[in-house]
Amino acid sequence: MSDTPRRGPYRAVVIGGSIAGMLAAAALKEHADSVEIIEAHELPEGPQPRTGVPQAAHIHFLQTGGVEAFDALLPGTTALLLAAGAHRIPVTTNMVIYSPEGWYRRWKRATHHLITASRDLTDHIVRGQVLKDPRISARTHTRAVALLGTHRHITGVRVRTADGTETDLPADLVIDASGRASRTPHWLARLGITGLTEDRIDSGLVYASRFYRAPVPTHDWPVIGVQADPGRPGPANSGGILPIEGDRWHVSLMGAPGAHPTSDPDTFETYARTLRHPIMADLLAHAEPLTDVKVTHSTTNRRHYYERLTPWPDGLVLLGDSVAAFNPSYGHGMSVAAQGALALRDVLATGPTPGTARRAQRAIAKTIDPAWALAVGSDIHFPTTTGKPANPADRLLHRYISRLSRTATGSFHAATALTDVLALKSPPTSLAHPPALLTALLGPLRPQLTGPQFTPAERRLLDNLKQPPTSPD
Repeated sequence: MSDTPRRGPYRAVVIGGSIAGMLAAAALKEHADSVEIIEAHELPEGPQPRTGVPQAAHIHFLQTGGVEAFDALLPGTTALLLAAGAHRIPVTTNMVIYSPEGWYRRWKRATHHLITASRDLTDHIVRGQVLKDPRISARTHTRAVALLGTHRHITGVRVRTADGTETDLPADLVIDASGRASRTPHWLARLGITGLTEDRIDSGLVYASRFYRAPVPTHDWPVIGVQADPGRPGPANSGGILPIEGDRWHVSLMGAPGAHPTSDPDTFETYARTLRHPIMADLLAHAEPLTDVKVTHSTTNRRHYYERLTPWPDGLVLLGDSVAAFNPSYGHGMSVAAQGALALRDVLATGPTPGTARRAQRAIAKTIDPAWALAVGSDIHFPTTTGKPANPADRLLHRYISRLSRTATGSFHAATALTDVLALKSPPTSLAHPPALLTALLGPLRPQLTGPQFTPAERRLLDNLKQPPTSPD
């Protein structure tokens, strides 16, 4: 064997075969001789639903910051997604969005892009990219049940197979990417590591989603969105339509307690008509439902502050929903996981030294901060939210963001300032920089739109939908 020091951990184990787990494996592959992914369920061969991912039924998209992180970790991923039917949506050029402050304009100059696809397709493309690497393997139908080691150094993980057999897997580095169901707080307590702090901010939002056959060509078709307005009386509701692969629309409706959507397919489109504008209901009236309605109540913003724990054991890092899970309404989950995995890779590139795991955990926390501020900063203003009330500073900031958003309905510079943050390319603090402050002070430079903005080609398609079918001679 060569006397050359190893570049990183000899063996790594990743708990969870989610997107976060796959991206963690991608981050580790250059720094470990082997990476083994431990997954409790089967991993599909194709773009099929994966057991244990209820959120896959709801709309997903990748923000610009996430797209860039995906391609940095797994070069060519975006191209593969697009080749498989995913859509590249220029922001805000191909977006018809009704914000609480009015309709956003579809500026011809796109500053960012979204990638829209079903979660199943995204999982499939990422999984294929990761598992083709000979250094990475997956052990399915296996659950992690304990961490091995001490409060100073984790040395592996104990796993249990479906038949109850338990095995100890030694590892130089363990990554917990098991999601909201992570057992790490319990495992750390057993090792004597206590004092973990947690935030939970819950707007009470309920998601209901289904797939439709689109009544129009989906190529270059815009994203449609009606956002909730926390200032309106009564329970807030919202919704979105994403064009995805297979000439389909992926549709999600969201509602707060007191008026949330249900799984009854007969009321899905009726509920869409209760939103602040009927655009979604009008479009769905011409679309063909392809699936039942799936509902989830798991929309709480929840964050564990592992980076604050002392001591922190070498050999353990947490990533993705295991650390922070967001209200899916803001579309940041996959992008934040990708940016966290990229941060992990960058820390590992400096070499394995004492404290590497702590440095990685702190770097991952920094990638969470912007999306956390966006989600919580919005959700705390709904009257149904529990966990943290809005204080005077929060309310003042909310008024400023509302003014900037109203300005964005008629100002390209204001729209760019907001989308830079939403795309996870700039921190929320950038909205307090002098250019943004001046833009908000000046207000919109163009009059507000009175309705949804469609292109002439889109209008013709929509007009054709309204025409009665031609009778045969």
